[in-house]
Amino acid sequence: MSDLKKIAEAVFEGDYETVHDLTQQAIDGGVPAMEIVSNGLLAGMDIVAPKFKSGEMFIPEVMMSAKALAEGLKLVKPLLSTDESDGMATFLMATVKGDLHDIGKNLVVMIMESGGFNVVDLGIDVSPEQFVEGIKKHKPQIVGMCALLTTTMMAMKETIDAITEAGLRDSVKILVGGAPLYPEFAEKIGADGYCVDAVACKEMAAALVAKK
Repeated sequence: MSDLKKIAEAVFEGDYETVHDLTQQAIDGGVPAMEIVSNGLLAGMDIVAPKFKSGEMFIPEVMMSAKALAEGLKLVKPLLSTDESDGMATFLMATVKGDLHDIGKNLVVMIMESGGFNVVDLGIDVSPEQFVEGIKKHKPQIVGMCALLTTTMMAMKETIDAITEAGLRDSVKILVGGAPLYPEFAEKIGADGYCVDAVACKEMAAALVAKK
């Protein structure tokens, strides 16, 4: 088994210590940073995503794999050239105002990173104004919003309205998700798509970026 395949296997198994060691060895051995990312780290998450979607893996296991991925990315990201980093689409993510839940958001962040996106995580309880400032600062192609409470669902509409009023709506695609949401609600508030889970979010975001 090649070193990159070993990295992919360790990511899949959630063995972050082995991922750290093997990634450092690959770097020291002169393997190009982007090759480590594409054929090692992200290849491991490519095993995870379909297994999670099919119910063979559960959230705690996915979180372990994502932790292992993050351990490798931490070493490799500083070595990526500016051109390589700029070539990755930016995804801005947050839980909307009034909602303090972060497990779903964190899972989306990890899965999106596994899909090769530059992810900006604004955190929880994020106001419409903070979303607007985040878009101005980071210039994402995709904005993701999540809510776990029915009482915070309408904060999504307020946020989309604020983005529109700021003249930024045409520059971003907006994806929404969370336990109480459904496709018709996403359409009603003016989102570009509803994501049933983190893997669906990655697939939809990738499709939207490919269309641009």
